[in-house]
Amino acid sequence: MPTIQNKFKDKADIVSAEVKDIVKNHGDRIIGEVKLSQIYQGMRGITGLVTETSLLDSYDGIRFRGYSIPELKEKLPKAEGGSEPLPEGIFYLMLVGELPTEEDVQNMSNLWQRRSHVPNYVLDTIEALPETAHPMTQFVVGIMALQTESHFAKKYAEGMSKQDYWLPVFDDAMDLIARLPRIAAYIYRRKYKGGKHIQPNGLLDWAGNFAHMLGYEDEGFHELMRLYMTIHSDHEGGNVSAHTTHLVGSALSDPYLAFAAGMNGLAGPLHGLANQEVIKWIFEMQKEIGSDLPNKEQIEAYVRKTLSEGKVVPGYGHAVLRKTDPRFEAQMQFGKKHMPDDKLVQTVWNIYETVPPILQSIAKIKNPWPNVDAHSGALLVHYGMVEYEFYTVLFGVARSLGVLASLCWDRALGYPLERPKSVSNRLVKAWLEGKEEIWGD
Repeated sequence: MPTIQNKFKDKADIVSAEVKDIVKNHGDRIIGEVKLSQIYQGMRGITGLVTETSLLDSYDGIRFRGYSIPELKEKLPKAEGGSEPLPEGIFYLMLVGELPTEEDVQNMSNLWQRRSHVPNYVLDTIEALPETAHPMTQFVVGIMALQTESHFAKKYAEGMSKQDYWLPVFDDAMDLIARLPRIAAYIYRRKYKGGKHIQPNGLLDWAGNFAHMLGYEDEGFHELMRLYMTIHSDHEGGNVSAHTTHLVGSALSDPYLAFAAGMNGLAGPLHGLANQEVIKWIFEMQKEIGSDLPNKEQIEAYVRKTLSEGKVVPGYGHAVLRKTDPRFEAQMQFGKKHMPDDKLVQTVWNIYETVPPILQSIAKIKNPWPNVDAHSGALLVHYGMVEYEFYTVLFGVARSLGVLASLCWDRALGYPLERPKSVSNRLVKAWLEGKEEIWGD
């Protein structure tokens, strides 16, 4: 087995023993209380998952295996001459739980390069769709077409020990991550560039090769893809795409089926599609105001108009965060370094200074700060990627790193089928009247 498999298995064996000990000796301890409002309102705040790869704190933001985004930007290996972390490094960290060396990252790049071939029938399946199909629809169809390559599905059908589930899941995860950039770039070139496809360049890193296949050779865009893929890779286990991948995987659906399900969740406007909604909203504001650099007073008036119409300001607010998203801050730093005079980027910064005070004046809004989606589109537009419907596909390619690393851990630790208890409104009303025990089995 390659080194990365050995390291992962060694780590998984240690954690598996720890989990068994925790369940055996502390399984009856109560971890929090569930409020009736929580079971009606999206299970917000209910601790119900264990995710090894990252942890989201309301005030500290996202930490990957304990490391903040600024720490990762400093400590993770970078491309030669570059300043942004290589996504190969964040995947290694999430999978193994330790910072990779330059050699570890190069080995990961080589592994993904060797696994990156996409069969022609997958591309033919995408071609069967109308070009007008949303890029996320084409992306999920491509993933599902690729499912016939699943190692786990084949091994499970042949019969295998539960102790060995992790290995074909690992192979599927590695294959998927290796192939997703090719599928995503194929969709982009098909839909927006007249079907003029670009062959991969095996000498480039994973994100750099993705940028190349998309058709962007500017090293600044390559650096942006490295940063984008890293900071979008994971956001602990409770978000829709991560939780869905985990849930479907818990039924022992193979990683292709589980990841495709997660991507269908990512395509929702309350999740990954939000990055599309942000740039669309800014374009509409610029058009209505008649300026490509509206001042703060104009922005404030447009924001208040948006809110008065019962709409939200896209890119602002988060279910968990109670501060400016560190991922937003990382992108803002990138913008100040690479494009400080870009009018669209400056507009994003002016919105950042304008929106929070307005939202703070509305009592029910607990988090008036921008999330990751508020900035990413402006950076992409700067380099010429104006096709905002495609942005969620970029998000999906990045999110594969975290959710598939987590899926490897799910199978290595033998996590069971996820099956939370549900109750009816009738039972809730009976419980409120003291007639029933709502929390019974």
